[in-house]
Amino acid sequence: MASGSKKVIYAALIGNGLISITKFIAATITGSSAMMSEGIHSLVDTGNQVLLLFGLRQAKKPADAAFPFGHGKEIYFWSFVVSILIFALGSGISIYEGVHHILHPVEITSPTINYIVLGLAILFEGAALLYAVRAFNESRGKTPTLQAVRDGKDPTLFVVLFEDTAALLGLFVALMGITLAQITGLAIFDGIASVIIGLILGATAVWLARETKGLLIGESADPIITSSIKLMLERHPSIINAHEILTLHMGPEFILVTISAHFKGDVRADDMEKDIAKLVKQIKIAHPMVKRVFIEAEEAK
Repeated sequence: MASGSKKVIYAALIGNGLISITKFIAATITGSSAMMSEGIHSLVDTGNQVLLLFGLRQAKKPADAAFPFGHGKEIYFWSFVVSILIFALGSGISIYEGVHHILHPVEITSPTINYIVLGLAILFEGAALLYAVRAFNESRGKTPTLQAVRDGKDPTLFVVLFEDTAALLGLFVALMGITLAQITGLAIFDGIASVIIGLILGATAVWLARETKGLLIGESADPIITSSIKLMLERHPSIINAHEILTLHMGPEFILVTISAHFKGDVRADDMEKDIAKLVKQIKIAHPMVKRVFIEAEEAK
């Protein structure tokens, strides 16, 4: 999964980096507010992909005395930072730029350059989005899209997916704004397009922040995994019942499990220790993402 995430991020990074340069050049030549907003959008996205790659690298650091369960949550933290940057820089600057051009309209010169750049950007962003959608579909399987986003534990996939979707929507808005400004001769449409792009980015940022917040605070594993572990415990001859099963994602591929189980009163201490060791091994084999298991044995009263 991590390898697939990296490929998606690299594809988006290269595309956004090249597109942002061309957008800024076009905005400088034509004076288009919408194109400037799009340039800012692509630049922010490029920075975001760098942060996601940094987060993936940090998440791979081994466990140490200060972080005994590893650094897997680094990717959750940096994904949350990405949502803040989209909101503060992408959305904020785009809306400011748009309002400024609405109040002080500037005629767009050489609009053909804008059309060429936007056309190429739509092709590049469309290709990047298609790549991200394919990777996301592979990871979610038959799970519905919205549910897969809500339940997903690898934020890098849906962060890039949302960014690319917002980018493509922004490009079409910019194209409409520039076209209307040219047809009507009213430069205000260019500023309005910039504001709409900012609102799209703002909505995207809020959605991403909401999805990554739960992961950052600490989300439980998929209920299917919890149910599977509970069934293993119930079928064990030495256990009467599993009083409590708690799971926590310490990273996209690291689940921590703590169990409180009632053992039969006639089970000897050394046999109980062997049973616990076998259960831990069984759980880890059945669910490779489960890296650490702690079982608190309680004697039934």
